[in-house]
Amino acid sequence: MLRLLALSLLIAACALPVQAAPRRGYLATVTAVIDGDTVWVRPPSGGRPFAVRVLGIDAPEICQSWGPQARDRLRGLLLHRPVTVVERARDGYGRVLARLQWEGDDVGGWLVSSGLAWSYGFRRQQAPYADLQAAAREARRGLWAAAQPVEPRRFRRQHGPCPH
Repeated sequence: MLRLLALSLLIAACALPVQAAPRRGYLATVTAVIDGDTVWVRPPSGGRPFAVRVLGIDAPEICQSWGPQARDRLRGLLLHRPVTVVERARDGYGRVLARLQWEGDDVGGWLVSSGLAWSYGFRRQQAPYADLQAAAREARRGLWAAAQPVEPRRFRRQHGPCPH
């Protein structure tokens, strides 16, 4: 009887929906800013720096209109400063895909709100900063001051990668 009760409890527990553990971030220092959506960071414990791609955005390419401005503004905000990295995955280039926070602010949201990046959804997911993008577009901030700004993925398809 006791075994049957234990087995029933085990089966019931397995049927409960699994709650995903909240993702915790870790501190790292930005050592380089490559462009408007990619930085290199070094954890406080040391080790080699690694690339982090800001999740949920797509900034203009460096050789594209507003690309240098996005990189320079991000560099001015984050270079040599501590950020919180909340990892989600890795991309095909081996970069960590993560949300970045600086002094409690979401870096991706700041870039989109400033008109320095597009809010970008992946694989049919809604773009996470769509409301911030709409407000930046309405206010004609940053790249939205242009009559028809070109999305980076469309720019890459038309022109290929920027020369380094």
